[in-house]
Amino acid sequence: MASFVGSAGSARAVRSAGTLTRDALAVLQPGFTGTTAPDWLLRRLGEGLVSVGLFGRNIEDPAQLAALTARLRRERPDLLVAIDEEGGDVTRLEVRGGSSFPGNHALGAVDDTALTRAVARELGRRLAACGVNLNWAPSADVNSNPDNPVIGVRSFGADPQLVARHTAAYVAGLQSAGVAACTKHFPGHGDTAVDSHHDLPRITADLATLQERELVPFRAAIAAGTRAVMSAHILLPALDGTHPATLSPAALHGLLRAPVAEGGLGFDGLIVTDGMEMRAIAATYGIERGSVLAIAAGADAICVGGGLADEDTVLRLRDALVRAVRDGELPEQRLADAAARVRALAHRPGSPDAGEGAAPAPDIGLTAARRALRRTPGGGRPYEPLTAPAYVAAFTPLANFAVGDETPWGVAAELAR
Repeated sequence: MASFVGSAGSARAVRSAGTLTRDALAVLQPGFTGTTAPDWLLRRLGEGLVSVGLFGRNIEDPAQLAALTARLRRERPDLLVAIDEEGGDVTRLEVRGGSSFPGNHALGAVDDTALTRAVARELGRRLAACGVNLNWAPSADVNSNPDNPVIGVRSFGADPQLVARHTAAYVAGLQSAGVAACTKHFPGHGDTAVDSHHDLPRITADLATLQERELVPFRAAIAAGTRAVMSAHILLPALDGTHPATLSPAALHGLLRAPVAEGGLGFDGLIVTDGMEMRAIAATYGIERGSVLAIAAGADAICVGGGLADEDTVLRLRDALVRAVRDGELPEQRLADAAARVRALAHRPGSPDAGEGAAPAPDIGLTAARRALRRTPGGGRPYEPLTAPAYVAAFTPLANFAVGDETPWGVAAELAR
């Protein structure tokens, strides 16, 4: 911020400007293009950036990914390397071949929390081996709306208690491998018929329904020790009739942060926004204004980079946050607190349980997928496990936005094999 220098007594002002700039960089979780670290990203890490987000475009194979994260950490050892690795449809590690792990819906169908924990632990082990230490997962959304275009099989199911126990198991498994979980999409994206990548969904549920359905898995995740929670770009008039949850003090500070005794969830970890370039935010507020409002509302980290992945985006957001503090729109202490939470997680991202060991379980994904497979015998009888070869008819819609263009879509080929 070269403009903030000069004049009498400027030594203190320059130090303040430097601190403010570092805090503004610290709360950003940007993406980048390519499978090697660009020079601009390495420079910004030296200036205060604490996090980067990885997507399919950054990954060729585990060896390349490990080399990339090692290069980034030579610039900043205490770096948060985040990824969107849910298993199932949403995979980045195996973006071109499809995930080795079934997604949440399959795990919920089996309903064996030990299996869910084992799957998440092995997924976490593979991430950690590549230098990734923050996973934007699991999805704790209760899939209560069958017309939901973006959650669907990314949810463990439609029963809040089932979703809660598997969310907790996933968090425990992932973090036992040393990778921080980021439970999403708070306060629950399951009862929507609109994809927030394209527009702003509106949920008309009342507060009682929210407490009894959407919030149940998030309480379980917090009890299980989730290190981070991701906000959703959804409008819930029962909480805030004006701002979507990502920009709402009532949702983030008043509900997620507030003590349990005051009706909140008592979460004290990192609050991460969903991608700010999603149209639910970008088309209404713009990413600069949206980022300022999100930090002011109680978010600690701004996820941006799924679609915007360049230095200009980072600088625009940095400068918008600095300008908001100087203009009195964003309290300097709020920005400092957010940056401190990011740095704290970067210093200790996971909670490995040495008693469990870290033995690889390469076949656990296939084991889980086989246990999840069901057939419908007809005649009103319940689903049954598949015990012999079956004929497969596949009706395959277009992949939803969260999947990515590179990842294979549909189950027909794998079922046939």
